[in-house]
Amino acid sequence: MPASIYDIPVEKISGEPASLGDFRGSVLLIVNVASKCGLTPQYEALEKIYKRFKDKGLVIAGFPANDFKQQEPGSNEEIQSFCTLNYGVSFPLFSKITVVGPGKHPLYAALIAAQPRAAGSAEVPFREKLKGYGIDTLPEPEILWNFEKFLVSRDGEAVRRFSPDTAPDAPELVAAIEAELAKA
Repeated sequence: MPASIYDIPVEKISGEPASLGDFRGSVLLIVNVASKCGLTPQYEALEKIYKRFKDKGLVIAGFPANDFKQQEPGSNEEIQSFCTLNYGVSFPLFSKITVVGPGKHPLYAALIAAQPRAAGSAEVPFREKLKGYGIDTLPEPEILWNFEKFLVSRDGEAVRRFSPDTAPDAPELVAAIEAELAKA
């Protein structure tokens, strides 16, 4: 049985040891983020969703990753500054990690094992869009790209996974967040 995500060590973006156990009882939206990606403007919608639902128990956890076309080259300090200055990010950010391949962080190994397929609602699947740009992608169940989203219930179970091109404020994602928040 995989370890609870609450037991997997992570680091705050400041480098301090941390644990998602600090958010036990909250609904989590865990997102692998990047500062130089076409999807980077999703930070704005992530912040809006966080502000809208944080008092109801939602925590957005951003994990910078440089795994896709080196779109997160900065240091943790540079990433923090970029997110604060450009998008007013106030949700928790964590130290840069690897989310694919043999060096993938144990948190992402656990999330992928729990939710091996990402749901998407675009007419053209995001994987096909990337191929149209000449970008080879990893096969499922690997993370497809930056800004893939995992919704985690109040008891620490990954219950949904959303494609990178699913906007944070997309109706299907907002409905899933609201459904999890409604559970006591």
